[in-house]
Amino acid sequence: MTELELRGRHALVVGGAGFIGSNLVSRLLAEGIGEVVVVDNLLSAQRENVASGSRVRFIEGSIADQQVLEALTDDFDFAWHLATYHGNQSSIANPIEDHDNNLITTLRLLERIRPFKHLRRLVYAASGCVLAPHTFESATPVEEEGMVSFDLDSPYQISKIVGEFYCVYYHRLHAVPTVRARFQNVYGPGEILGAGRWRGTPATVWRNVVPTFVYRAIKGLPLQVDNGGVASRDFIFVDDIVEGLIRCALAGEAGDVYNLASGRETTILELADTINRLAANSAQIEFQPQRAWDRAGRRVGSTRKARQVLSFEATTSLEAGLKQTISWTEANLDLIERTIAKHSGHLQIA
Repeated sequence: MTELELRGRHALVVGGAGFIGSNLVSRLLAEGIGEVVVVDNLLSAQRENVASGSRVRFIEGSIADQQVLEALTDDFDFAWHLATYHGNQSSIANPIEDHDNNLITTLRLLERIRPFKHLRRLVYAASGCVLAPHTFESATPVEEEGMVSFDLDSPYQISKIVGEFYCVYYHRLHAVPTVRARFQNVYGPGEILGAGRWRGTPATVWRNVVPTFVYRAIKGLPLQVDNGGVASRDFIFVDDIVEGLIRCALAGEAGDVYNLASGRETTILELADTINRLAANSAQIEFQPQRAWDRAGRRVGSTRKARQVLSFEATTSLEAGLKQTISWTEANLDLIERTIAKHSGHLQIA
């Protein structure tokens, strides 16, 4: 189905040099897409991640830049907006930069494509953490229609949910065909620790738990686990998230929202133990205090609506996905360590 729908089409991927964006671009090319325009300012991405070839056009710059926006014309069939100011901790350190790179970008893109007539779908990367209950007690699967709290944990979460508000507004008032895809915790090959420029905190390098744990396990270092590892997350493999993003574009109802989740809850301690076992790391786990800002202790996403409407279901088990991630990290260790080393003046790496 995807090959027939995508073959020869024209696509825009904002944030297409990032971890998820670059995997999406590779999949689109494999499906026979006619041309992909990648827009990325490389704030949290590496130029090496941009696919090469005659069907890829790379524009280095922010989607909020007027010159970049003016280069976009009304001939895209599909667009995916994946650009973001990466992560909660970076946004806490610099909420203004988060606003500029996580919300203004969304508003300017929507305003630019508002008069477009050719576009079939714009898929916006939303965040599942904005609906997560602030509790360590239970992890009831979060449905798409849950209530949004005004008491969020970071500027990143605020920007992401306001981006959703704008998607709904532009669809209702201007018929922009937005579809919101709420991510859970994505992991897999292609996530480069330290990618992009320094963003004020060690989270610039150690920004997601899976690549951090995998790197430390490969290096024989202890995995640092917060709060006894009792927190849980819904980990979804990058190939699955890419499939979900494509299905949002092809089968998603304009104006609607879908969780892209595995539907499986994994505690951080379980994750650490699994990675240590798969990487044959004998170093002991180091337990750290709870992160003061993070109150969403246990999280898992509901998969009901995505199954029913998109026929989407994550198929990669956590163990299988982690094996692939470990293998990719081992094969790309030189690249990863070069990007980490760029930030050596800002933090102690070991």
